[in-house]
Amino acid sequence: MTSQQTIRNFAIIAHIDHGKSTLSDRFLELTGTIEHDKLVRQEQFLDQNPISRERGITIKLAPVRMKYRYHESEYALNLIDTPGHVDFSYEVSRTLAACEGAILLVDATKGVQAQTVAHLREARKQNLVIIPAINKIDAPMAMPEKTVKQLELLGFAKEQMSFISARTGEGVQDLLNRVVDQLPAPIGVEQNSLRALVFDAVYDEHRGVIAFVRIVDGSLKTGDSIRFMQSDERTNVLDCGIFTPSLLTQGQLTTGAIGYVVTGIKDIRKARVGDTITVFGPQAASEPLPGYSTPKPMVFFGIYPRSTDELLLLRQSIEKLALMDASITYHEEYSSFLGSGFRVGFLGLLHADIFKQRLVREFHVDPLFTLPQVLYEKNAEGNFEEPFMRLTILVPTDYVGGVMTVCQKKRGELTGMEYQDTNVTLTYEMPYASFLKGLSPDLKSVSAGYASIDYETIGYRTADLVPLEVRVNDVPVDVLSEYAYRDEAEYLGREKVAKLKEALPRQQIRQILQCAIYGKIVAREDIPPYRKDVLAKMSGGDRTRKDKLLEAQKKGKKKMQTISKIDIPQEALFGLLNT
Repeated sequence: MTSQQTIRNFAIIAHIDHGKSTLSDRFLELTGTIEHDKLVRQEQFLDQNPISRERGITIKLAPVRMKYRYHESEYALNLIDTPGHVDFSYEVSRTLAACEGAILLVDATKGVQAQTVAHLREARKQNLVIIPAINKIDAPMAMPEKTVKQLELLGFAKEQMSFISARTGEGVQDLLNRVVDQLPAPIGVEQNSLRALVFDAVYDEHRGVIAFVRIVDGSLKTGDSIRFMQSDERTNVLDCGIFTPSLLTQGQLTTGAIGYVVTGIKDIRKARVGDTITVFGPQAASEPLPGYSTPKPMVFFGIYPRSTDELLLLRQSIEKLALMDASITYHEEYSSFLGSGFRVGFLGLLHADIFKQRLVREFHVDPLFTLPQVLYEKNAEGNFEEPFMRLTILVPTDYVGGVMTVCQKKRGELTGMEYQDTNVTLTYEMPYASFLKGLSPDLKSVSAGYASIDYETIGYRTADLVPLEVRVNDVPVDVLSEYAYRDEAEYLGREKVAKLKEALPRQQIRQILQCAIYGKIVAREDIPPYRKDVLAKMSGGDRTRKDKLLEAQKKGKKKMQTISKIDIPQEALFGLLNT
């Protein structure tokens, strides 16, 4: 049994693409956890998700226990490789809560970026011991001295920093020695009642929910009756063990350990990240661990099958993915133009994009995603409220003007500006909906790709919104209608009907395209009908005969206009929604 004093629990935190997964590979190699040949065949070994590997970003945390012999003692090093994207910031915060320390990794070619600062702030909030490490020092474009200055501005001394190349292994052993020397051992009490923090959970088709846990107090063994304190779900431990990184049965997890618990629970929502596990019965803990909150979806999409034959497959696919990801919410909805579908909520746009790719790859279904929308609420006075965020932007001083212009156009309010060597940190408060209106690409464009961003949600605020309804021949098109800011609604309405006019084919009747706000038409376009040449067979005759034929055609068109149901081809809708 591993002694509590020889356990070190730590995470690697960094901005996207600063080398977390590559550093994890070197640790696995240095400690002999994974054979060198396997690491050569598959770099970034802990990133088993193919989408994650293709994008070059970690989208799912990965824990592993490494045995490391140092100073004639054997240490159990529990490493958690964390996601870097802001969509998964809550997952990162619960991961840090399971650790005593963290390696703050900074790319020497890019320096400190927005999520470096955000993750550092969260780690300090959790009172973790932080070891700064400057990576990629062997790269031709490396600027280690400039990066040192940036880290000094964040409160670190140069002698605290490790200089490494995760690719070649230079400096990595020294960094691992610092982990053992500088990070404290866990301080939980084994005699106390069991309290285990759930920092992640996955669903196994045969064994149910497998919870990833840190044992804070007490111990846990196979066969114990346990209870999730927030959800009040009760079950028995079917198996427990450690990550190597595959699951290795141990039969017991003691104080300070990081491992897994097979619960048999069939609903992952009953074993949410941040919950506390205790024993069931008189020995149960009375207080759960602090910091629990339910991840709240921020972006909602309508998801519809491209043909009715695919509806059942789409439903089954969404249900299975929701079993694996407790942060996804969904319910059925109906569109008068697209038929039956689902309204699905995600943590952010990247989360939704990954979900869409998994539908295609794992379930071979390619549905239509409608326009993304945030969740608006109505207060007691009947006014709309929208989610707001605190946005942190780190950008070189040369691009500050362009970044500020973009943020002002996106309804941002500047709340802070801090100069750090050649960079500036800007803090804005702005509607979360700005992300859906191209905030990120606009910032990248005006900063030549140098701007990096991070955000946190800060609640709801009143918004002056109006319902913008799209109509074709006075029939509302629900999947193209949305809420818009009052001062932008007319412009957006004109833009929508212009795009709709380009997308819709001509028909036998005139098509009137309109956008309305509370019934008032603010934009209109017409698509003229096809006109049959009713005079083609006439070779002569009185003019009144021609006029009678033309008048009969006119009456027929008018009657069709009133009784015909407008037909919008799905291809046209798909094209509009995909833009």
